[in-house]
Amino acid sequence: MGRAPQGKDSAQDRAHDRAHDRAHDRAHVGMPGEDLAGAIATGLRPSEAQRRYLERGLTQPGGKLPLFDRDGREVSRKTIEACVAHGWATPWVHNPIKPDWLVCRLTAAGYRVLGGQPPSEPAAARGARRP
Repeated sequence: MGRAPQGKDSAQDRAHDRAHDRAHDRAHVGMPGEDLAGAIATGLRPSEAQRRYLERGLTQPGGKLPLFDRDGREVSRKTIEACVAHGWATPWVHNPIKPDWLVCRLTAAGYRVLGGQPPSEPAAARGARRP
C-alpha cells in the first residue's frame, strides 16, 4: 500500500480545522473570577447537577451554596469545583473544623446563568449613611 501524497491540505481539511478551532473557542472554560458574560451568551450552561447545586443558592442569604443535596448526600467536589472554574460560584468561608469542605456562594455570573439577577448590595455595603 502506498501513502497518500504529502502536500497542501485540501479545502475540506482546512474547513474541518477551522470548524474544530471554533468549537474549541466556544468550549473555553475561564479562570475563577474571569468575566464569562460572552461565553454565557454563546451557550455555556451548567450541567443538570451543576444547575441543581447553583439553584439552591437562589433562596439562601448571600447566595450561600449547600454542602449537601436535598437527600442529605454530600455535593460532589467535582461539581463544586466546576462551578467555581466557570465563575458561577466563589469560595466564601473557610471551615476550620472541616477544612476539606468547600463552602461557596453564587457570583453575579451564577445568578445570570440561572436567569436571575444578583441581589442589590445593602446600603451599608455601598457606603451610604443612615439618617
